[in-house]
Amino acid sequence: MEGCHHQSSRLLMMGILFLAVIFPSSSSPTTRRFQFNVQWKKVTRLCHTKPLLTVNGKYPGPTIAVHEGDNVEVKVTNLIATNTTIHWHGIRQLRTGWADGPAYVTQCPIRGGQSYTYKFSVVDHRGTLLWHAHYSWQRVSVYGAFIIYPRMPYPFKAPIQDEVPIIFGEWWNDDAEEVEREMMRTGDGPKISEAYTINGMPGPLYPCSNKDTFIQNVVPGKTYLLRIINAALNAELFFAIANHTLTVVEIDGLYTKPFTTTAIMIAPGQTTNVLLTADQVPDSSAMFPMAANNYVTSIFPFDNSTTMGFLRYKTITNPRAKPLNRPAVYSLSSLYNLPQMKDTAFATGFSSKLRSLASAQYPCNVPKTIDKRIVTTISLNLQDCPANQTCKGYNGKRFFASMNNQSFIRPFESILECHYKNLTNHLFSSDFPEKPPTTFDYTGVNPFTSNMNTQFGTKLLVVPYGSSLEIVMQGTSFLSVENHPIHFHGHNFFIVGRGFGNFDVNKDPQNYNLVDPPERNTVAVPTGGWAAIRFKADNPGVWFIHCHLEEHTSWGLAMGLVVQNGPNPSQCLLPPPADLPSC
Repeated sequence: MEGCHHQSSRLLMMGILFLAVIFPSSSSPTTRRFQFNVQWKKVTRLCHTKPLLTVNGKYPGPTIAVHEGDNVEVKVTNLIATNTTIHWHGIRQLRTGWADGPAYVTQCPIRGGQSYTYKFSVVDHRGTLLWHAHYSWQRVSVYGAFIIYPRMPYPFKAPIQDEVPIIFGEWWNDDAEEVEREMMRTGDGPKISEAYTINGMPGPLYPCSNKDTFIQNVVPGKTYLLRIINAALNAELFFAIANHTLTVVEIDGLYTKPFTTTAIMIAPGQTTNVLLTADQVPDSSAMFPMAANNYVTSIFPFDNSTTMGFLRYKTITNPRAKPLNRPAVYSLSSLYNLPQMKDTAFATGFSSKLRSLASAQYPCNVPKTIDKRIVTTISLNLQDCPANQTCKGYNGKRFFASMNNQSFIRPFESILECHYKNLTNHLFSSDFPEKPPTTFDYTGVNPFTSNMNTQFGTKLLVVPYGSSLEIVMQGTSFLSVENHPIHFHGHNFFIVGRGFGNFDVNKDPQNYNLVDPPERNTVAVPTGGWAAIRFKADNPGVWFIHCHLEEHTSWGLAMGLVVQNGPNPSQCLLPPPADLPSC
């Protein structure tokens, strides 16, 4: 990387702002600056008061709103004793992997009492994304909306009265990081959450929560853009509003061909923008319930509760918001359009309707040919209990997870920094297997007797700059045929195919959609099935690929992707910033 270092250093010496190579010299992008203070605050939910980790004392955290083309600087000051990092979920971080955030992958954590300024650009980005902590399970409360307003008008004609962020989360009465520590100590599954939340509020179906209910006022006949974000730790969710239809217009910050639906399925890390028209006739309460509950594909215990809020019509008799008197009278029976928790048919049908806009202004640049196809199994694993220990997983063993039977271990140093400095390191290697180590009936094995012990390590997949890749993620039936939301850092991708059962390399690619497949940064791999994605690896650096169910990431369902520098200076990773935290 010597040539890349020389050129990048020269640019810095000239005083050119990071990412200046991307902008023409006549451009003057706006730099928007934010201050994030990570700190404790006492918060009460469900009759329970506890210290909650927050940003600037807010739960959920503050919304970041910028414009397409802006430069962004967020100074994060860690005011707690433990480490932290922030990830800007869905921002591709073109050449600025130092700002991506996953601890020990692209940076060492920000230690207590220290600060780090994340600097990046939102070139060719627009729409709704999110930011969240990327250290341990801090994402449980450290998250917020990241909104990028487009330079051009929205590609849909409906006039919008207002834009409403709706962020789903989870609430534990216990400390969520302690829940993770106990899970890893015992080898058992984690304690399930006590509630789901809408914008930090559980709603009236939970104890002591009438006052903690999200209510959105609307004007009859007007249309609203709902920016829906799933920041929950371990739950894919269904969402619906009684008596109303939703028009999907964007997913993961990318425009889609609009379609109407009575509900949506949204996995952790995914975002969905929908248009809602207040076109119903309300009763005397002037309110319609909205709710989210778990999409269940696992045999593991889960939070089977429902978070509820309300859409309140402003009418002559109800001109402004009033206290919610008796929300308990609204039962889930009024939400006839909310799918049942195990409705895989709805989840599958919803996903199949998603299509890229594929217009002249917003083309669908899916690779038609590929340089390499990688097939990786996605598995939950049972590990033999170490000698002289007691394990609380199934049959006295430990739960883990893997990709191609490799459970990813994050080393206690930055992989990206070692890569940039060409440091050899015995803690990780460049030999992630490009196909399963053993061929078998992936989705037809006995969930328990056929389970394999996983291998532990930090194996990276290394590819040349500009490679057109296809990655087939193959679910397995070990322990549970779950739906897994797999998130890619550093790149968007196109979902060209998906199906149930085992991927057939001779037949399934013939049915790929290479015309208008959906473009995303997080794919929900079907339960007991597979998903094939394609993308061009044109962003140099080290990128984390992992399940966005936090318990599965803790168990090792992850891998690292290294995209090498390209031949030109503008295709090289920029140098690390001076305030990059050290391990």
